Amino acid sequence: MAGWGGFVEKAKPYVAMISLQFGYAGMNVLTKVSLNQGMSHYVLVVYRHAFATICIAPFALILERKVRPKMTWSIFLQIFVLAMLGPVIDQNFYYAGLKFTGPTFACAMSNILPAMTFVMAVIFRMEKLDMRKVRCQAKVAGTAVTVAGAMLMTLYKGPLMELAWTRHASPAHAGAGEAPAAAAAAISGRDWFLGSVFVIIATLAWAALFILQTHTIRQYSAHLSLTMLVCFVGTLQAIVVTFVMERRLSVWTIGFDMNLLAAAYAGIVTSSIAYYVQGLVIQKTGPVFASAFSPLMMIIVAVMGSFILSEKIYLGGVLGAVLIVAGLYSVLWGKHKETREKEADAKMALPMAASSKQDGGVAAGVGDDAEGNTGNNGVRSSSGVRGAPPAAGASAV
Repeated sequence: MAGWGGFVEKAKPYVAMISLQFGYAGMNVLTKVSLNQGMSHYVLVVYRHAFATICIAPFALILERKVRPKMTWSIFLQIFVLAMLGPVIDQNFYYAGLKFTGPTFACAMSNILPAMTFVMAVIFRMEKLDMRKVRCQAKVAGTAVTVAGAMLMTLYKGPLMELAWTRHASPAHAGAGEAPAAAAAAISGRDWFLGSVFVIIATLAWAALFILQTHTIRQYSAHLSLTMLVCFVGTLQAIVVTFVMERRLSVWTIGFDMNLLAAAYAGIVTSSIAYYVQGLVIQKTGPVFASAFSPLMMIIVAVMGSFILSEKIYLGGVLGAVLIVAGLYSVLWGKHKETREKEADAKMALPMAASSKQDGGVAAGVGDDAEGNTGNNGVRSSSGVRGAPPAAGASAV
């Protein structure tokens, strides 16, 4: 029974991140439909995070009223930057890239997220890099291959790929997806390049959010409240951006239609729930693990986009996606090996710590008979540094 409980505990982060990919996939398809119908992506970001704030606020205010840390200027500044990185920069650029390209392409490009997160983690010393070890070589090589795949997708579009289920689509189904298909076919090379650049900028902002969120969670451990504050501040920032970029008041109009569904779904599922679950996973496993499941979203979106939107897929996107996924799992393999090494080191440290305590007790017991050696034994047993020779502590005294 204990073994089963341990398996469930280890499986939780995997189940959580896989579930989130299905949620993100649905958001991509619904958002693409809404954008094709003319909704402003600036307004969509505002409504999305307004829904997210309303959804999560009751839980945060009630469940964490006694454990919420004190707000300081430092924490507020971090929340302000998190809101700027996620709700404002990441999502506005991602939606713009999604509009210029398509959901499958945007998801595939987003797979450079783990590589970007890894590079940032190394820069900020959250990840240690020792090129003498194979796992570190795998992570660096995987990052390079991932970037190469993203560059291929950006610079090479290639011929149209024919898929079995789109080639023999029924007339009724083709009519339902006629507008999205026409929009996909009309994408110019310039729009394709701009869309690629926008998605890369969005992914860079998302990677920076992972890094900063890892730091903020340590200081502000109330996850629901942190999610609520990021969504609320992000809503206010997005309103300001929208008023600057969209001068027409008519863009704010929304009815009981696909635009409302896209905003509500994105806000409730992929903002409030996703931010909260993602924060828990990051705290337990680190930012690189949390960013490693995006290829699954790409596969889900490719299937959904082909069936629902009759989306066009090009050779450059397929080849780039293959490189990105190969590089991604090279990074994951290196991360897995690193985790196994840390677990092995932790298991070895436990008996050594127990032995160190026993030595300290013996030293205290013989202190009356060997007064001159009491201090030496005390230093030796309390040094606590694994691998340090005991004699060095004694001679230092």
